[in-house]
Amino acid sequence: MKSSNIGGQAVLEGIMMKHEDEYAVAVRKPDGEIFVKKDEYRGVIGFKPLTRIPFIRGIFNFIDSMVLGIQTLTYSAEFYEEEDDKEKQASENGEADKQTVQSRRAEKLIMAGTVLFSIAAAVGIFMVLPYFLSSLLKPVITSYTWRTVIEGVMRIGIFIIYVLLISRMEDIQRTFMYHGAEHKCINCIEHGLPLTVDNVRASSRQHKRCGTSFLFFVLAIGIILLLFIRVESPVMRVAMRIALLPVIAGISYEVLKLAGRSENPVVNLLSKPGLAVQKLTTKEPDDSMIEVAIQAVEAVFDWRAYESENFGDTGDL
Repeated sequence: MKSSNIGGQAVLEGIMMKHEDEYAVAVRKPDGEIFVKKDEYRGVIGFKPLTRIPFIRGIFNFIDSMVLGIQTLTYSAEFYEEEDDKEKQASENGEADKQTVQSRRAEKLIMAGTVLFSIAAAVGIFMVLPYFLSSLLKPVITSYTWRTVIEGVMRIGIFIIYVLLISRMEDIQRTFMYHGAEHKCINCIEHGLPLTVDNVRASSRQHKRCGTSFLFFVLAIGIILLLFIRVESPVMRVAMRIALLPVIAGISYEVLKLAGRSENPVVNLLSKPGLAVQKLTTKEPDDSMIEVAIQAVEAVFDWRAYESENFGDTGDL
């Protein structure tokens, strides 16, 4: 296996694939047609060197992933929304341009608000809540070390329960199937196989560079750091958990990058818990979903040139 540095995510009835500064969203429209949109994403940080510094780049890449992810998810949802009658009337009256500008401004504000809310909710649910729950055990368990370990286990447990609950929703189940198609495409390419429906179908739906694995590393590494960094004040303990998030994200990103390009037995062992959780966040896709994933990949990545360079002659591509 050789890393291709392709990333992506599932969206509503489609897939987004990203390579370097280019990304493409492929969506299966209600009429069955596959629509592909290709664009550039430069990131929220204009100063590129910051996104290349080890242990720093993970913070910015995480934020960029959230912003682009919400942006492309919102875009894919537009194909399944009925067009508003008032917008039609405004267009007929020649007011479309003005409303388009206002709409774009509103979308940016909504996007920023959604990202901030998502981060705040994640911090509250997965970082702060487990601390307060574990604090209730203080009369029974006096050891700070053991309470910290229990807190970490609670954090992982809440994450798994959350995934199990949302996976019961029909739309989420289909999204998880597209997630599986995304992984299968990348695995197909990175194992030197021609990108065909048959080869993609036979490939694994688990991948070591998945965002699910990243989140698991964040939860696990958080336990380790909190065991070594201690403060007495309960208020400072909460503040420390929040303040350490960028550090944890930076370390987790480097571990994820290493896992994506290494077959070292120790690295593979560290990747196993994240791969196990991916069994919950990915499902086997059907061939129509695989077709969407292939088009998303081909819009941003020359897999034939990549495979020729890394694997030599792979046969009839």
